[in-house]
Amino acid sequence: MGLMERLWAPWRVEYIERHAESGCILCQKPGENSDEANLILYRGQHNFIIMNAFPYNPGHLMVAPYRHIADLQDLTEEEAKEHFAIVKKGLRLLKEEMAPAGFNIGLNVGKVAGAGIAEHLHTHMVPRWQGDTNFMPVLSDTKVMPQALSALYQKLRAKA
Repeated sequence: MGLMERLWAPWRVEYIERHAESGCILCQKPGENSDEANLILYRGQHNFIIMNAFPYNPGHLMVAPYRHIADLQDLTEEEAKEHFAIVKKGLRLLKEEMAPAGFNIGLNVGKVAGAGIAEHLHTHMVPRWQGDTNFMPVLSDTKVMPQALSALYQKLRAKA
């Protein structure tokens, strides 16, 4: 009987323990003067782009309004127009820097719909490549990320 192989991913504990944090990170992060540390790539008047610190794929971005709202219908016309203009900007950045074959773009509105931060609306932009899913997520619930967040932040920020 052989030993079970383990792939250690100690940074994941931060995500697992994050539920204990109080407050909304999508309100807190833009309120701090630390865009690089907080992975904020771009700031508009009403919305901003932030890299997902626990990405589904490399380059996973989120666009969120500064205003703490949970429902798409609560965006003003001005906020909504800028929100989707900034989604387009994020897509351009990802296409130029990473050349993905496609994207998953969407909003999860409400906890039951899969929203991890249900109280603060945000749009996910997940770059996709042919064959970007392998046996690791299926067999071991582990995603192998080929690039450090900080390195990708620098490349995307330079183009934002």
